[in-house]
Amino acid sequence: MQVQAFAKDTGISAHKMRPLINMVRGKTVDEALTLLRFAPSPNARVVAKTVKSAAASAENNYQLTSADLKIIRIYANEAPRLRRFHPRSRGRISPVRKDSSHITVIVADEEA
Repeated sequence: MQVQAFAKDTGISAHKMRPLINMVRGKTVDEALTLLRFAPSPNARVVAKTVKSAAASAENNYQLTSADLKIIRIYANEAPRLRRFHPRSRGRISPVRKDSSHITVIVADEEA
């Protein structure tokens, strides 16, 4: 049984999330959470929270144990970006784009 969890509008660009996501792809949930706990990036908390959410949904809704769950798909897509403006000299402005991303985690039991 596949269970999925989403984190939408994280406020972190997908470009910064992809190295963390590639690190845990294909791992078991327990192994992924251990890797993310000791990852040097503060953005690992957002990925870990989404993985925990998928595992909790699988335990609650389908009576699967988190020790048997494996991350089969995980990816980060771009979300709508915020557009702000920064004042410059002589009355001009420069655009500031604040990127965001959506994270999707799909877990399933290992024998499936």
